[in-house]
Amino acid sequence: MIAHRACLKAQEPAPAPEPQVLLPEGRRTSTTRERFATVKELYSKGVGIGRISELLGVDRRTVRKYAHAHAAEDLLVPSRQGGRALAPWTGYLNQRWNEGCTNSGLLFREIQTLGYRGSSRSVRRWLEPPRSSPAPAPRLPTTPTVRQATGWLTRHPDALTSDEVLQLKHLLARCPELATAAERVRDFARMMKNLDGEHLPEWIEQTEATDLPPLCNFARHLRQDLGAVTAGLTLRWNSGPVEGHVNRIKYLKRQGYGRASFPLLRRRILLTT
Repeated sequence: MIAHRACLKAQEPAPAPEPQVLLPEGRRTSTTRERFATVKELYSKGVGIGRISELLGVDRRTVRKYAHAHAAEDLLVPSRQGGRALAPWTGYLNQRWNEGCTNSGLLFREIQTLGYRGSSRSVRRWLEPPRSSPAPAPRLPTTPTVRQATGWLTRHPDALTSDEVLQLKHLLARCPELATAAERVRDFARMMKNLDGEHLPEWIEQTEATDLPPLCNFARHLRQDLGAVTAGLTLRWNSGPVEGHVNRIKYLKRQGYGRASFPLLRRRILLTT
């Protein structure tokens, strides 16, 4: 769900472009734009950071900064209190701020997943100017969160409200990958509920045929202990009672603080059975 986070937001008419500050086209600006275009072209073709560094004679960290930047303007704008390390991510932060996300912790975690290696303090300082601005705060997003959308996929359909069912329907219509994931999740849940473990090999083959790495990885690991997993999805017995007895024995053992002898422990277990 995190990988398809952009699909959670319904498509809306594109807002009018905001006025931008035109930067002087000096020598540094033109060089930055040319280098940005070259790095992006090579990186999109699969050329590694190290190889690009060798070809252009530029430090690897500089190449990585250019490769991860969204636009050349992100490399040219003077960085706010966040420092130079935050400059490649200012475009994304501006976008999320305009979408209504004002939580510095959440924004920090989001750009971390995109490759940011700086501190959360830099993100908080970057947010100080817009927070102190007299302009009204941006509207809060009405789109579902990742946690909410994940709950829609993993909860029983009867436990969803009519509004949640409608939102999930629109979400799956916008994102074919999530629609496939929902189908795989529900088929597996149906096996668990109906104890149809004999269908597990078929489920694994169909899941591995999808282009969903997390689910494919899950299906691949099921093969490593296929017999036990099949039994767990087929038989009505489980190890719950055994785990309960183990927990009770450990509790009695801890009550002795390591000083109780084995005969005493044995006697206590037998008397409490």
